[in-house]
Amino acid sequence: MNPIHTITPENTAVTKPPEQDSLETYDNLYERKDYGTLDYPVNARYLDLHKSYLNWIRWHWHEEMEILIVDQGVAEVSTDDDTYQISPGQGLIINQNVMHCIHAQDKKQCTFHSLVFHPDYIFGHKSNYLQAQYLLPMQNYQLFKVFFLDESAPWHKRILQNLTEVIEVNMTRQFGYEIATKGYLCHFWAELLRQLPQPESTAPPRIPQDEQRVKEAMLYIRTHHAQPLTLQEIADSIHVSKSECCRCFSRTLQMSPFEYLMKYRIYESTKKLMDPEQSFSSIADLALSVGFNNTSYYNKLFKKFLGCTPTYYRTHKVLHQEPERGTLSYFL
Repeated sequence: MNPIHTITPENTAVTKPPEQDSLETYDNLYERKDYGTLDYPVNARYLDLHKSYLNWIRWHWHEEMEILIVDQGVAEVSTDDDTYQISPGQGLIINQNVMHCIHAQDKKQCTFHSLVFHPDYIFGHKSNYLQAQYLLPMQNYQLFKVFFLDESAPWHKRILQNLTEVIEVNMTRQFGYEIATKGYLCHFWAELLRQLPQPESTAPPRIPQDEQRVKEAMLYIRTHHAQPLTLQEIADSIHVSKSECCRCFSRTLQMSPFEYLMKYRIYESTKKLMDPEQSFSSIADLALSVGFNNTSYYNKLFKKFLGCTPTYYRTHKVLHQEPERGTLSYFL
């Protein structure tokens, strides 16, 4: 069984760490979008950042709420407006559709539990009194995007203990775990709502305009990155001017659309370099496959972001050499 933190005044407890091979990488979970099923939209995983691609989790978002509880090391979780350092025994609640990325502090090993669930499992799919009273306030971005659980108050410990129980029953999956999960999640939701400030109204959730635009532009870039792309085309994809497109990216990701495009192309090329099924007759062909028609410029950017040439990277298989803050891994 995977190690679970039981939050008590004494400390944590409880079970032995799993074998290394049993640890899942977040990349696999993210690529598969393995967040449970329609009937049971809940998933708990024990993950190792060191085994994830480039030792980090790129910018992403999903409809499900996510809770991270760190087991070893220090995880740094960045949103569009802040960065949170999570130590062992601490947790972070990430609201629905909030952009975030995760990496280990100081390139050290970091393992954590990830609990992902859709609130529909608690409230059902139909609009009703419970949704209006208890779901919409939590979904409202004016209320909160991310909440840090650091055991500074007794109710933090209660929530962490409750979430630990959810993870435990979903890792062991004994008979009736789905029902137990729903009960624990209801307690978690009620406790959190009691502690958060209550909004004046239950207006429909709103996503900040900059964030929504950047999400759409990121999806457009990920789909068309291998093609010749201009700033005008990226701006057109979100129906704004070029200058407004740049301002949206700057305010949200602290970089320009062009910078994001270049970093994403380099990232995609590293994946191809490490894929044994990918074969390229030359670095020029590799560069062209991710949208670079100038090999020297591709080599220059690759070295800038990763500190080595593509040839060195492929030869030495630099899988876990995370770049410094501010380079490729931190921004994608």
